[in-house]
Amino acid sequence: MKQKKNRKGLTKDIMYCPYCGGRTELRSADGIYHDNRDGTMLYVCKNYPACDAYVRVHPGTTIPMGTLANKKVRTLRCEAHKHFNKIYLKGIMTREEAYEWLSHMLGLPIADTHIGQMGEYYCQKVIEESKKLLASHQKRSFPRADEGRLAQCS
Repeated sequence: MKQKKNRKGLTKDIMYCPYCGGRTELRSADGIYHDNRDGTMLYVCKNYPACDAYVRVHPGTTIPMGTLANKKVRTLRCEAHKHFNKIYLKGIMTREEAYEWLSHMLGLPIADTHIGQMGEYYCQKVIEESKKLLASHQKRSFPRADEGRLAQCS
């Protein structure tokens, strides 16, 4: 985000679309979301819908929840969250431990480890590594029925 001073000397954040270079505008999600009963606000590329980049803001603020993303990246971020969140929702790690693991696994500082700021490459890595961790935990947590008998015979 760039900052621009207005006539009163106050700064205003200006975001530009990483896909087409267009300026963004803060607007309601009406017309983008099928159901916007919650009054969700978005930063949207001025070239929408030709350029479909946007990002939600934290409720009641103008703070973006990440960076502008096109449909492909938004879909990947959603999938990355789906798999990553299972790590702490299933009790494998606490939420804080899961983010520390993710930070270490991606080689990013913890302060920069936010799925809402990731592009395609890092989202794919989050999905892949989260699936591996979940699968390895499931194997350890749920041994096959015959594994118990084999252990008793040894």
